[in-house]
Amino acid sequence: MDAVYTNSLLGYWTSPIIAANFNIFLNILGALVLGLFVGYERSYRGRAAGMRTYGLVCMASCALTVITGSPEYWYGGHTPVAVSAIDPGRVIQGITTGVGFLGAGVIMRDGMNISGLTTAASIWTVAAIGVLVGVGFYSAAMLMSAISTMFMMWGSKLENLLPSRHAIAVTLHFTKDADLSEKDLSRLVHSQGYDVAKGSFSITQREGRSEWRFVAVSMGRNKGATLVKLGESLHKAQGVQDYHIAHARN
Repeated sequence: MDAVYTNSLLGYWTSPIIAANFNIFLNILGALVLGLFVGYERSYRGRAAGMRTYGLVCMASCALTVITGSPEYWYGGHTPVAVSAIDPGRVIQGITTGVGFLGAGVIMRDGMNISGLTTAASIWTVAAIGVLVGVGFYSAAMLMSAISTMFMMWGSKLENLLPSRHAIAVTLHFTKDADLSEKDLSRLVHSQGYDVAKGSFSITQREGRSEWRFVAVSMGRNKGATLVKLGESLHKAQGVQDYHIAHARN
């Protein structure tokens, strides 16, 4: 009985299965690079989902897809008879859907500030790793675990090395006699090294007083004024009663 069990375990490390694991890993690595490429554009423009989020999601999606193409290597090449009677793809689909709801629970939004996206992506990635282990692709699972951990630890450093434009969420409250136009505000924000993001402007009227909300995106990594200086500049604008400034993403 022990010999049968040992041979079953050794089946997971045969040359064909190791080659299949390596092929899966190459696909995962390629997906990660492409996800980073797309995520950098979002990160550069100051969006909430950046390189790490896109990279993790793309990598996990690839892992869950590529294993369906090699069912003959599942479970060390000893696919149970019961597997033929079910659709493993539906099992994987159920796992990813359920974990997706779990990941959504860690995403927090406070005004225009969004946090938890990378954590949600990492939870989904762990689900993909679990599926890889479940079907017996141990090498690919270990490699994916290692690359995911390293990427979450040092991915932000990679983002910091590349040119980027950070975003600031601004809320302004005006007095009743305020006479500041959007063009004047745009020029003021521009003088501090920021541009008003297109489509982010909203105006609310309450009891004769206006509330303006918008996102300001810096012109470069070191070109935008600090939050304190930007706030002081906005507070001096005609008709501004008070303001609130915060990072639009983290």
